[in-house]
Amino acid sequence: MRIETIAALGIAAVVTGCTYYKVINSASGRAYYTQDVDRKPDGITIMFTDVKTGAQVTLQSAEVVKVSSDEFKKATAK
Repeated sequence: MRIETIAALGIAAVVTGCTYYKVINSASGRAYYTQDVDRKPDGITIMFTDVKTGAQVTLQSAEVVKVSSDEFKKATAK
């Protein structure tokens, strides 16, 4: 029983750490890719780190879409 519980917690930790996002700037149409989006208390402003450049980005108007790991890897490959 303990091993099953530990295994379930380990799987949950891995699954929750694998979310990928495409953030589209509404003004310019530019797409960014990130693994973490921080929405500010105003409910409009978002902040995230662009995976390709490493830059911290803040946007007032953007669309945030979850993407698959394959799409994320293709878009961020160097």
